[in-house]
Amino acid sequence: MPHPADADAPADDDASDAPRFRERPVSFVRRSGRMSDGQERGWAALSPQYLLTVERDAAATSVRPGAPIDPAVVFGRSAPLVVEIGSGQGHAIVHAAGTTPATDFLAVEVFRAGLARTMLDADRAGIDNLRLVEANAPEVLEHLLPPASVDEIWIFFPDPWHKNKHTKRRLIAPDFPAVAARALRIGGRLRLATDWEDYALQMREVMTAAAGFAPAFEGEWAPRFDGRIMTAFERKGLAKGRHIRDLVYIRADGK
Repeated sequence: MPHPADADAPADDDASDAPRFRERPVSFVRRSGRMSDGQERGWAALSPQYLLTVERDAAATSVRPGAPIDPAVVFGRSAPLVVEIGSGQGHAIVHAAGTTPATDFLAVEVFRAGLARTMLDADRAGIDNLRLVEANAPEVLEHLLPPASVDEIWIFFPDPWHKNKHTKRRLIAPDFPAVAARALRIGGRLRLATDWEDYALQMREVMTAAAGFAPAFEGEWAPRFDGRIMTAFERKGLAKGRHIRDLVYIRADGK
């Protein structure tokens, strides 16, 4: 799936620091770009059903503290909740929602055309256990979702920010596990995958040092997650000779 910093993402103010929750750079840049006519129509028609309304703080993709959602109200039921961060075009999460109707899914993305595509595909498939949010992922985990409300967090192929001067933008950094731990229930899982070796090593180093998480695999890497369908993005990485590395961690009891 596309990285959040793809060149055709819409522009807003998130490339610069804002007064709140911008102490460190965000893990994406929303550059100029336009949705197709079909995506525009899909956005207008389907966003009332699928897209969460978010109270903003300073930036266009921020989440105002103190305004959490109630997942049971949003989905109309109490069910396990999976959150995918950086859902891209939505291929993985639409497939998962369609094949796991007893679970609710939340797609977190800042790429508006990707959100539109996700809604269109979900609508065609008749999926009603999926919602989307256009927001900065750490703020979703910290402010939008109630504590211990999430069963799994998926982060598949986040932007690697592979240039040395940009690695500070990587999402999986030492301050991220505490934010993820807040949202996850005890026993919940954080699933990671990347096709960049140095980022995989960083992910593993960060999570090994993180309080409140324990590895749910043996050896160096976790087996490939069966719930992640093979997307064109993953095939592209494999075609370039990159190895896909998975990691999975359990939210352990304690801080």
